[in-house]
Amino acid sequence: MKKAERQQKIREIITNESIERQEDLVAHLREMGLTVTQATISRDIKEMQLIKIPADNGGYRYGLPAYHHQGHENQLAQTLQDSLEQLKRNDCFLALTVHPGNGPVVATLIRKMDFPTVFTTIGDDGNVLVVCMSPEAAIKLEEKLNAMLD
Repeated sequence: MKKAERQQKIREIITNESIERQEDLVAHLREMGLTVTQATISRDIKEMQLIKIPADNGGYRYGLPAYHHQGHENQLAQTLQDSLEQLKRNDCFLALTVHPGNGPVVATLIRKMDFPTVFTTIGDDGNVLVVCMSPEAAIKLEEKLNAMLD
């Protein structure tokens, strides 16, 4: 099966089922007769920019981002508005705390924005570290990100 077809199946599953973990998604795909590995599904989740959204049971489940066809800046603004919990700056660094599952998406979107003063971003489940080229660059990026929240 081609990647596009597999990702379409993933969209269908997470739209119709409450999938909390990658293992659950792998199991659903295998039940459908697809041979997949967790590593493949992990890459698909990252590439599709799936996010964790509140589930009816109080936990979190995978969901589709609400901004499929927006530009990167609009996607970043929307994601920050929906998920940013805290933004802190120290020297050349920005630390963002976001809702679970949104860290990789925010890190990727900041990277895709190609800010010339951003050295790199690192995102885990609920945190993003942005390394800027200078303290002044970190201040300017902090101001830009805060402006996106308005």
